[in-house]
Order: sequence, then C-alpha cells, then structure tokens
Amino acid sequence: MMKKVQLLVFFLITSSSMLVLGQERLVNKGNEKYEEYSFQPAIDIYKRVLEKGYVTADILKKLGNSYYFNADYTAAAKTYKRLVADYSNDVAPEDFFKYAQTLKSLGDYEGAEEVMNKFTAMTSGDRRASTFKSEKDYMAEIKENSGRYTIAPFKYNTPYSEFAPSYYKQGLIFSSDRDTGNFARYRHTWNSKDFLDLYRVNADSISMNSVVKIDVIGKRTYATSGVDNNENEIGNLPGGRTDQVNKLSKKRNKINTRLHESTSIVTKDGQTIYFTRNNVVDGKSKKDEKGVIRLKIFRAQMIDGVWDEIEDLPFNNDTYSVAHPALSPDEKTLYFASDMPGTFGGSDIFMITINDDRTFGTPINLGPNINTEARETFPYVTKEEKLYFSSDGHPGLGGLDIFATKIKRKDFTGKIMNVGKPVNSKNDDFTFIFDEATRKGYLASNREEGLGFDDIYSFVETKPLIFECVQQITGTVRDKISNEVLVGATVKVIDEGNEDLLSVITDSDGNYNLVLDCNQGNFVRALMEGYTPFEEYIGVSDGKPKIIDFYLERDRITAGFGDDLAKLLQLSTIYFDFDKYYIRKDSEIEVEKVIAAMEKYPSLKIKVNSHTDSRGPAAYNLWLSQKRAESTVNYMISKGISKNRLKSEGYGETKLINECADGVKCSAAKHDLNRRSEFIILE
Repeated sequence: MMKKVQLLVFFLITSSSMLVLGQERLVNKGNEKYEEYSFQPAIDIYKRVLEKGYVTADILKKLGNSYYFNADYTAAAKTYKRLVADYSNDVAPEDFFKYAQTLKSLGDYEGAEEVMNKFTAMTSGDRRASTFKSEKDYMAEIKENSGRYTIAPFKYNTPYSEFAPSYYKQGLIFSSDRDTGNFARYRHTWNSKDFLDLYRVNADSISMNSVVKIDVIGKRTYATSGVDNNENEIGNLPGGRTDQVNKLSKKRNKINTRLHESTSIVTKDGQTIYFTRNNVVDGKSKKDEKGVIRLKIFRAQMIDGVWDEIEDLPFNNDTYSVAHPALSPDEKTLYFASDMPGTFGGSDIFMITINDDRTFGTPINLGPNINTEARETFPYVTKEEKLYFSSDGHPGLGGLDIFATKIKRKDFTGKIMNVGKPVNSKNDDFTFIFDEATRKGYLASNREEGLGFDDIYSFVETKPLIFECVQQITGTVRDKISNEVLVGATVKVIDEGNEDLLSVITDSDGNYNLVLDCNQGNFVRALMEGYTPFEEYIGVSDGKPKIIDFYLERDRITAGFGDDLAKLLQLSTIYFDFDKYYIRKDSEIEVEKVIAAMEKYPSLKIKVNSHTDSRGPAAYNLWLSQKRAESTVNYMISKGISKNRLKSEGYGETKLINECADGVKCSAAKHDLNRRSEFIILE
C-alpha cells in the first residue's frame, strides 16, 4: 500500500512538473512573439496560459502591453488592474503610466489621475511625471482649446483601415489595407490585419475638405505611404467607390509592395516623394536580430509619369525604425519619427538637413520639450512653421492625442498645446495635416463611431489655436537729458540667440507698440542715430501688458566754452513766481536735466546767468536776477553738484534779446523771451 501511495505522489509531482514545463515552454513562445512585436499571436498564447492557471507578473505585463499597443484599451485596463492588485511589488512606473493611459481612453479620468499619482511617486526626472505635477489642470486647458474645429468622416472610408492622409497636387494620398488579397501570409502579426498600401483620390472627386490615408505598421507605431501620377489605375474598394480612388499600381510604380507602405510627403513641384516602408532589400524583407522587420523612409522620383529611382535613405538602419516623413516649408529639412539611439522614449521626432546636392546631414533629436519617455510620432509642419504631432507622453484625453507647437527658426522650446476636442478623443488620434490658407485639413482616428479599424476625418478650423503667449509692450523713447521725445527711433526685439525678430519706429509722439511671445525671453532695444542704444531684458512671463520707457543718452555732445547748455538740452523756460526767487516745482524738472548732464560729464563747469525783462525798476531787476541765479546754483548744490563747478550772475534787464526795452510797447510773449536762464559752459 505504501508503495502505491508513493507511486501516486511521484506521478502527481511528475505530472505537475511536466505541466509547469509545458506552460513555461508556451510562455517562452509567447515571449518570442512579444519581442518580435507579433502582439496578436502573443495575446493568444498568454490567454491560453492564463486559462490554465499559470500566472506571473511578467505575463500580465506583456499581455497588458500587447493589448495596449493594439489599442484594445478595455482588455488592457482589465489586465493592468489585475497586475496592480495581485503583484503590487512587481509593478514598474511604466506599467502605471500605460494603465493610466488606458483608463483615460475609457473615459475614467478620475481613475487615471489616481494611477498617475502612483506613477509620479515612483519616478524622478521623468518629463511625463514633472509635466503631470505642473499641469494638474491640463483638462481645463484642453477644454479651453476645444471647440475650434468641425469634423466630418472622409467619404472614402471603408470597413478596413484608412489613415495617414497626405496632400498631393489638388488631391490626396492615403494608406489602407482595403485591398491586399486577404491572404493570411500577407497579414501583419502585430494586429492580424492586412498589410497596407498607398492610394490616391483625385481633386475632382473630393471636396476641399477631403483626405487621404496611408498604411501603417504596427498599430500606429510607424507607417509609410506613396503617391502616383497615373489617373486611370483602379483598386478594389470594399464599401467605397472604385471610380475615384486609385491604388498606386505595382505595374507602373514601384512603391507598393506585399509589405507595408504608409505615411508620405510629396514636394511642392510633385517630383519627389518621401514615404515609409518595411525594410526591403532586393525585393525581400530583412529582419533584425530579434526577427523584426523595421521601417525605413524611402525617396522616389517622378519619371515619365511613374515613381521610380526609389532609394533607401542613408540615415536608415536595419536595427531601428525610421518613419513618417514631413518637410519644412522650404523643403530643406526633413522631420521624421524614430527609435534610433538617443531616443527618449518609444519613439521620438527627429529632423535632418537636406543639402542642395540631395545628400543629408546628421539626424537631430528635437529635444525633451517635445519628446518624452513615451511615444511621439507622425510629425507634420505647416507653412507657418507649426509642428503638429501625435503623442501619448504629453497630457491628453487618452491613447495618442494630437499636439501642436510653434517651431519657427527651429526653436523647439515653445509651449506644447493639446488641440482639444473634437480633433482629439479618448482613442488614438494621429496623422494630422492642415492647410493654413484654407483652414482645412484631415486626420485619422480609431474612435468608436468610425466605419473601420482606423478612419480618416476632414475638419475645418473655425477658431485659430493661440500658439503664443502674447504680451503687449508699449512705451516712449526720449532724450535722457532733455526729456524730449525721439520721433523715428527704432525699437527692436532680439531673442536670446541675438537674432532680430521684429522692429518698429516711434510715432510723432515718440511712442511705440509691439507684441512679444512671452513663452521665451527677449531683449527690447531702442536705437536712434546720435544716441547710445539701450535695451531691457524681458523674461518668460504671464503675458500681462508692460510699459517700458527708454531714455537714451547722446553718444556725443558738441559743445565748448561759452555755449549755452540750456539750448543744447532744449530746456523749457525756468519760471519763478512774481517777485520771488525760489525755484518753482515745474522748473525743477528743467534744472534736473542740467544736473544729469553734469553728473554724466564730471569735468563740466558752468555759470548760471539769470535775466529779467525790462518791466520794473532796473536796479530791482538786477538784484532779483542775481538772487534767482544764486537760488538755482544752491538748488544744484543741494542735489550733489560741487559748488566749485558752479558760478552765478544776475544781469537784470541789461542783456535783452529783442526790442522790448523801457518805453517800448511789447506783448507779454515777447517780454517772456527776455525772462530766461542760461547755463554757460566755462570748462
């Protein structure tokens, strides 16, 4: 009996061990698929393992991530919730971040905030965490930016995927898996969807609001596309019209292959196209050491109506992906998404110079203001140098949201703005393109009301998005000594890189008015011929209006012995009350200008001469003028001017400057001309 019991125990232990080993082999197979980005097969395997009761934190993480990368946020949230509940000690910050993103995609913003608080508590130096802390009211900002667009479905959507619209001539190019033969061997194991090809729709079959889509690789992680100049190539369009949408035929074009072709951009002359495609060498796909077929950007030329001379760009690589091309307005810079070395997160946005000889410079990461530890992808640059891109790293509504920032002069430090609803939703929103002349554009989304897996939507911008923090600066430019306004003075705005941004001219009152971007620091500089320039620094601010008055000093004063400083400084009349000799308050301002000149030129010595008109007794006028001259000197001494630099003399009515002597009938205005003070330069 004892032997039978021992045998039974041995059998149970052996069976249990074999079961565990079997599950482990299955898990290893799932992990292989996961590492190859074959997420749908990995999901199938992990689900089978879990159904057998074999559970680990690693399995739940990878299953949750597989759902997440396939945009199945309901299943992802359930899996992450189980991970957090049963394996709290094994949860990494990135797991909390993806969990929070899935909750936002399901509309549970309160739950997402709670999870994000756990994420931020576990991280230090993570841009996403610091942004979340500093922008707790990001939902209020998104609400403020919302309501600026009206959107409508693209009339050529099908039950399949359409996305990645791209302008081509007066029409569009887009990517779709609507017609790939539906053979299983041509399906991508990321999401078990057919591979993507490029299509175009002609100008006469779309409204100005139409869109085109471009095929994507790996559930919007990367994508490629292309366009064709052939008007008569027809593709099968389930659910759509076949007489208006053309597939880029393999017979006359070399862009579409049996793998993915997706996001594209065509030069303004229609002769060059950049597009995304799986890594293909000599017609065969090439895998990296993990078995992944990476993405590359290719360039083709239009030759005799056919896209030809397709070239693999030199900054591509077999070990990482390069995708989603976009051009600067001058077409001298190419923007793209990549996970190349130097990337902050899952994918970053880079730029590279296109040289005049069609060669390329070195890829440059756009930096930590734009790129986060998550995914930034699908760049698009408008004519006014606004960068639109998709991200799940910046605060959003869930999944990939569309963001915008101003990048004029390749400054990537501006504010990152969520464009709000209805362009953004709780699902993935991406491949945004926009024509600023018509205020119309297109985007793609997998929102619930769509016809297919991904759909294109057209939109009209009804209210411009305010990119800058606008600050109004006003003021007056004056002569520092005379206080006279300077008409025609130049007021410049100069950035921190010493580049002139704008300039204005003072009006007839010496006033100026300008508007600054208060998201960045600037110098405001006043200049006038004959004066020393002066500037003031204005840092990043809250945008409140500011007044800056400039008082410029002459770069030189031409004067010598015997010259009247009052004339040089254009002083107004220094008045005294009738029969008084103390300086009035309104005259102190004029004397202060003389004091300012003497402070500026320490070697300057002057003599104050005081004169009266002819009215009144001559002896009295002489005495009164002397007292007024002395009073002026004493005032200047009280303000810090050494008495050794000053002299005074009263001349009464002995040096009239007109005919208004005793007995001559003159107007009060003419008599006033004789009542004057002079500041004569002695040394």
